[in-house]
Amino acid sequence: MQITSSATFAATPDRVFAMLTDEGYLAELCRASDASDFETSVEGNHTRMSRQLPAPPEAARFTGPTLTVVEEIAWGEAGPDGSRTGRLELTVPGQPVQLTGQTKIIPDGDRTRVDVAGDLKVKIPLVGGKLEKAAAPAVLEGIKLQQDVGNRWLA
Repeated sequence: MQITSSATFAATPDRVFAMLTDEGYLAELCRASDASDFETSVEGNHTRMSRQLPAPPEAARFTGPTLTVVEEIAWGEAGPDGSRTGRLELTVPGQPVQLTGQTKIIPDGDRTRVDVAGDLKVKIPLVGGKLEKAAAPAVLEGIKLQQDVGNRWLA
């Protein structure tokens, strides 16, 4: 299932990239997602968040009441205009769930847009498609949090 989302920030691409690769911002994003436990790391242009979250009701019978979501982004170098592309991977360890795709930092006048596009797969015979549809709103909500937390962070 294709997942797409976009956020726009009142900041330059360099400032947005600095935010997206700041451990303090990543920790704030984890707290805003109501994670009961989390770990963040930044190594160069690579970020990693591991969050323990309540399982969506449709998935809880397979995962239990909570699940761990690991999100990793490996950012490429900046273009002349400050744009960047990152390889995105979201996994749920121990579960056949994966989102792979890209995130892009795109200059947009005096603002910067961050686009996310990926393919969400739940590899469980017969019910995988249903679980993908059930998981998609939670994934999109997680991406939307980036906008809310980012606006506060940049203010």
